[in-house]
Amino acid sequence: MPPDEHPRRIRLAPELASATAELAASGVSSPRVDAELLAAHVLDVPRGRLILTDTMREDEAARLRELVAARAGRVPLQHLLGTAAFRHVELAVGPGVFVPRPETELLAGWGIERTTPGATVVDLCSGSGAIAVSVADESRAGRVIAVERSPAALPWLRRNASGYRTVEVVEADVTDPRLLSELHGQVDVLLCNPPYVPDGTPVPPEVSDHDPAEAVFGGADGLSVIRPVTALAAVLLKPGGWVGIEHDDVHGAAVPALLRADGRFIEVTAHADLTGRPRYATARRG
Repeated sequence: MPPDEHPRRIRLAPELASATAELAASGVSSPRVDAELLAAHVLDVPRGRLILTDTMREDEAARLRELVAARAGRVPLQHLLGTAAFRHVELAVGPGVFVPRPETELLAGWGIERTTPGATVVDLCSGSGAIAVSVADESRAGRVIAVERSPAALPWLRRNASGYRTVEVVEADVTDPRLLSELHGQVDVLLCNPPYVPDGTPVPPEVSDHDPAEAVFGGADGLSVIRPVTALAAVLLKPGGWVGIEHDDVHGAAVPALLRADGRFIEVTAHADLTGRPRYATARRG
């Protein structure tokens, strides 16, 4: 009998226990979940089916150990999986594009609730396209315009947007006051998850070593992109149109104040994330 006809099987439970311990020791915040997601990825099964799986092949165990070592080195889990879950979609992500965070789902949901059939929606600093794709996936928007300037992020955005006929990708800088000038006064909803972390703020290794700095840091006070976006929103939105801007948790007062100071917005509202931290501000064009 050929020696590889019945390859040795490795028990899954000890592998998961070892992976969890290694990830916990490296400071990963959700070691068991990450270990299970990596194992499910290697086995090509949903995570929920791991409970029905007793063993894995030796080559699968070796691959799992490689991925666990990379995760322990703080490579983002999403880079290892190749995808990031966001609301109801799976986004392709990897080096060069900001990995979307769960808190941004709240801003996307707020925007989706205000997107009426046929509406024109603009997503500034689109990155992977998380917000734009979610709007296209969950609403009947007539047009969704995703704006991104990064040459490294644009291929990921185009890939994720390719399955949605209503999504248009625009390569441009959101701080350009002439951006989308043909849409002045015609946009129904404008959403933006800009770089907003103040320069010099300590961030986890997954962010400092793998997320693009231009998608994370927003100048000395974190508002260098939010200021021009606020002014641009006032020009692009039609009367009664909505704007939502995500921000750092230190900006709970600053961003609503910027919207009020502009003078063209009403119904300025501050919103918290699921942990109770200030996370995004919204307003309506007067």
